[in-house]
Amino acid sequence: MAAVAAAPVVTVGVAIPVPSPWREVLDGARVSSGDPLGEIVPAHLTLLGPTEIPAASLEGFREHLGAVAAACPVFDLHLRGTGSFRPVTEVVFVAVADGIAVCEQLESAIRRGPADRERTFPYHPHVTVAQNVGTAALDRAFASLAGFEAKFRVESFTLYTHPSPGDWSMETLTGAPVPWTPRAVFHLGG
Repeated sequence: MAAVAAAPVVTVGVAIPVPSPWREVLDGARVSSGDPLGEIVPAHLTLLGPTEIPAASLEGFREHLGAVAAACPVFDLHLRGTGSFRPVTEVVFVAVADGIAVCEQLESAIRRGPADRERTFPYHPHVTVAQNVGTAALDRAFASLAGFEAKFRVESFTLYTHPSPGDWSMETLTGAPVPWTPRAVFHLGG
């Protein structure tokens, strides 16, 4: 019996990039923590984490994201202080002080359609500043950004793609992580 080839998939993610000058501060903190993704993943608030969808669904997903963005008004996001998911996961993050409800609504709307999947954990909007590092590095990141504060207007979110597991990629060739690639920006409020 011949093996049936699996349908091609693409790994997507959706995020709100943190703008300058705060992005550089958060990127620097992530690099300082020793986080291996610090140099290749700019500071962002995730709306949809890495999710495999059928490659044939990508254009429909883009259309879905356009409709989600059009239905959401521009909003203000306020980041303040640090938090952690420890002991559940070894992650330190900058907390969202205002704009949580809109992020939750966006995440829920984005998750419908081709990106519909079970969550591993409940959605909690945040900006990761340290993960995949030791306890001491997590503690330093937590303390160093305790007084961090940023307020900015969110006018769009971005669709990213990433090589799917098993793809022939630079990660396969070099052993180094491959950065997410921005594919489209979706402006809020149409």
